[in-house]
Amino acid sequence: MDYFPLFLKLKQKDCLVIGGGEVAARKIDLLRRAEAKITVIAENFSASVQTLAAKKSVTLIKKTFADTDLDKQFLIVCATNDRPLNQHIATLAKQRGILINVVDNPDLCSFIFPAIIDRSPIIAAVSSGGASPVLARLLRAKIESLIAPGYGKLARLAEKYRSKVKQHFKIPAQRRIFWEQVLQGEIAERVFQGQESQAEQRIQALLNQQPEQSIVGEVYLVGAGPGDPDLLTLRALRLMQQADVVVYDRLVSPKILDMTRRDSEKIYVGKQRNNHSLPQESINDLLARLALAGKRVVRLKGGDPFIFGRGGEEMETLISKKIPFQVVPGITAASGCASYAGIPLTHRDHAQSCTFVTGHLKDGSINLNWQQLATSNQTIVIYMGLVGLAQICQSLIEHGCPKTHPIAIIQQGTTDNQRVITGTLATLPDKIKYEALTAPTLIIIGTVVTLHNKLDWFKHT
Repeated sequence: MDYFPLFLKLKQKDCLVIGGGEVAARKIDLLRRAEAKITVIAENFSASVQTLAAKKSVTLIKKTFADTDLDKQFLIVCATNDRPLNQHIATLAKQRGILINVVDNPDLCSFIFPAIIDRSPIIAAVSSGGASPVLARLLRAKIESLIAPGYGKLARLAEKYRSKVKQHFKIPAQRRIFWEQVLQGEIAERVFQGQESQAEQRIQALLNQQPEQSIVGEVYLVGAGPGDPDLLTLRALRLMQQADVVVYDRLVSPKILDMTRRDSEKIYVGKQRNNHSLPQESINDLLARLALAGKRVVRLKGGDPFIFGRGGEEMETLISKKIPFQVVPGITAASGCASYAGIPLTHRDHAQSCTFVTGHLKDGSINLNWQQLATSNQTIVIYMGLVGLAQICQSLIEHGCPKTHPIAIIQQGTTDNQRVITGTLATLPDKIKYEALTAPTLIIIGTVVTLHNKLDWFKHT
């Protein structure tokens, strides 16, 4: 990131604004809201600046800038249209270690002003790093529509009861669950409706109850989809952001992992062909052990938990140990990758059925019902078939599929690394020898593959 996001406490800090126009007025107003002590130096002042000067903590000095004006300043805003002067002030500020913002000159800045959503004490900020202030403001508008003004009142209520809750719940996990119930449920709704006294009564009633001595957590079996973070479900995202622990595999992209709660513990249990970082039985036991310790655990899987995701095995373990769980379906690799490749899995003129199979079995072999897979008017989707592609193609040909039967292999579908290579059962194995494909890949077999060139809509860089 070009700029590290920080929130500065400017209350009673000496801040200098150089310039007296409308741009300066906007910066002065922001600093004033933070209760800074503001000095404004300019040869002339706009009506807006003069209006602000009538308010507390804003002092106007009509003069030209001098180097000594920087003495004892904590922060400087330079809002003039004099480029040489701006450059000179920025150089002085950086030499003295003073924070400096030169309006509309990000190359001269040590900090920039973000677009701010003010629900004090809740503050949110959006920045484009100076690349597009207009875009930052548009995003701010979107976020403002999601954050009701009542969230400020809710934050103040939480602050009021924070120490009491800490005394009541000795276990951090219990405190976190308590606050999530308060801040997302009935109590929060009462605050939003202006019924703050009723909200406080409800909090006090909860604190009068005895905390559970032993708390069992919960496991969320979440489908992360085929790779594009935009394909996550809303429910998946919500659970990902409240989990204490994230147990994830190698098919979960870094962009999706970044959307989990920042302070959650991340445990990698990725499995590759003949190289399991943790056997499935150990993963099952890990999920149970974490939940029994009171943790809320997201088991994050590429695609869908119930389509070659082994979610059923994990669920069996959780049921046997009476651990609460939820299952969140995800867009499976078959539907996601096929859609982004412009290959319909079913089509009236090509396929009236679709079969999902795995390219290798539990013991690593490929032993499928080739006779059934070789029949016409269907689409075959093969997961984890890259290593065995040559054997798959040869077996289908031996059981009656024509050598010219269309086939496609999709690398990292729905992401910027997506590649689609098409061919026939006879040609594709040799064709991919020189393509250096990397997992995950998906194989689609059937005449629907011929539609790829016509329907290939996903353009990426």
